This record gives sequence, structure tokens and C-alpha cells, in this order.
Amino acid sequence: MSPSSLLAVHHHLLAVALVATTLLLLAGAGECHGAALKAHFYRHSCPAAEAVVRDIVLARVAADPAALPARLLRLFFHDCFVRGCDASVLIDSTSRNTAEKDAAPNASLGGFDVIDTAKAVLEAVCPGTVSCADIVALAARDAVSFQFGRDLWDVQLGRRDGVVSRASEALANVPRPSDNFTALEANFAGKGLDVKDLVILSGAHTIGVAHCNSFAARLSGSGPNSAGAADPTLNAAYAAQLRARCGPAPAAASNNATAVAMDPGSPAGRFDAHYYVNLKLGRGLFASDAALLTDRRAAGMIHRLTRQGYFLQEFRNAVRKMGHVGVLTGGHGEIRRNCRAVN
Repeated sequence: MSPSSLLAVHHHLLAVALVATTLLLLAGAGECHGAALKAHFYRHSCPAAEAVVRDIVLARVAADPAALPARLLRLFFHDCFVRGCDASVLIDSTSRNTAEKDAAPNASLGGFDVIDTAKAVLEAVCPGTVSCADIVALAARDAVSFQFGRDLWDVQLGRRDGVVSRASEALANVPRPSDNFTALEANFAGKGLDVKDLVILSGAHTIGVAHCNSFAARLSGSGPNSAGAADPTLNAAYAAQLRARCGPAPAAASNNATAVAMDPGSPAGRFDAHYYVNLKLGRGLFASDAALLTDRRAAGMIHRLTRQGYFLQEFRNAVRKMGHVGVLTGGHGEIRRNCRAVN
């Protein structure tokens, strides 16, 4: 073969190798970001899957509309922020391992029983088919959508369940109420989520309650009856209301029994844009809420988000994006028979 022919073959092989490498990289990136997820994933393998979850969740939310939507939405968030959306937050601790759900940031999580019920029914109907991770994603959507009578966002499915759950990873990855903006941005960026996602997903604080010890550090005024607050970003009148409910700062720091609404002034359980109205008034409950006002990019988004239609549209996009974080698909992970334990 002539030198020119050898050179041509060499170039051809390099081109083939480059294309193959690019395809492998794209495939890997797609898997990390959940490209394999799709609508109605169980259409053929378990046609009743989405309806089963919806019926169970709506029945339970109808009995507890003020609290359960927040619990199921928060369960989804806390799951996705540790190892991705793989239902690792559902796994129980054992004598050899302390699992995510027993880490301090997850101590007040709820809604596990709703997931257990849905899983039990689906195992009876379609054994070993529907993942716990997909049930968590569907339950969050269905619970929040209850008040609207329609789905607020579509859920793409096909997640598989993780087999590892460590409390230490929850401590390292779940955003803290005390986080400043730099910490929040870095945490979200590590999950492939940007500043816009951070601001919009924070709007989930429009529903749910928080215990006094989670924000007590912001209430340490000069005395038990002081109307001021150590944190100058907290509205003074609001701080006084919180201290009246929680007690003075030293007592509030250990008060994990008393709970207050995270979005005061909005009806309990109502998913709306009022959180951003409160934020502009210095009535964000957590330091992490107030932190959104300390960044020019984040603060610039808040006024538009006070509009209900715009907030719901943007939340739909952000929560779908979050639902793709670190998912396991294909041959990775497993379909757990019991959401509380690996197979």
C-alpha cells in the first residue's frame, strides 16, 4: 500500500475513533442527566402504574390537604439531592449502616407511608416493575397538583432504585436552612442546577411548616421581649411574631416541637407565588431564603415570580429538571421490592 493510501486509512481510523468516543461521551452524559427517562414508561409493562399512584395520593391528600403535599414534595427534593433521584432516602437504617432518612436534615421528613402503600399495590399488580424512585416523583407531582385539579407538570419515568443510603451523604448534600448564597449556588451547581433553578425551587417553601430550632439563630435579639433580630435581613415585626410562637432565642434553639408556616399569609397547603411576596418584605423564614436577595442575579428574578402564572410555569420546568438529577436507568440500580430495603 502506498504512503498516501496508508495516510488516508490512518485519517479514516482517527475519524471513526473520534466519532465513537463522542457517542460514548454523549451516551454517558445522557445517562447522568436522565435522557433515558420518558413519558408513560410503564405503558406496556404496568399500564395502571400512574393511575394507582395518583388514586392513592389524591385520597390521602384529600384527608390532609394542608400538610401532605409539602411532605411528599420535600421527600422528592431530599431524595434527588443525595445520589440523585434514586429513592435512597426511603431505605431504613440497619445495625451496620445509618441511612439517609436518619440524618439530621431528614429527621422531619414524612409521607413514607404513602409511598409504601403505593408500592405494595403496584407489587401486587405488577411485581418487580415500578421503581420506588418513580413512585416518589409521581407522588410529589400528584400531591401538589391536588388543589388545581390537573397535573402541574409531567413526570418522565424509567428511574431505577439505588442500593446505597448513607446518613453522611445526606449531611453533606441536603441544603441547610442556614446556608448563604455561595453555599446554595455551589450545592445546586453540583447537581447540574443553576441559579434560576435555585430561586424557583426555593418557591416550594410556599407550602409546609418548619420547626423553631431550624431558624432560631435568626431570632437572637437583645432580650426575650426585643422586637429586633440579630439577623438584620429579617423583618422586625415578623421576628417578634416568631419569638412569640417559639420563645426567646435560647429556648427556640432547642424547640423542635413547635412548627410555624413557612409562607405566612398564604392559606395552609396552598401552592402559590406568595413566598416571593414575603421574600421581598423580609419575611423569608430561613437564612437560606433571605440569601436569595443577596445575589444580583437571584434578586432580579424575584419580582416576576410574584406572578402566579409565571411561577407555576417556571416551577414546572425547574422541578422536571431536578427530577432528572443523577437518575439510574437501564441496567443500573434495581427495582426494589420493598422501598425500605435493598433486594
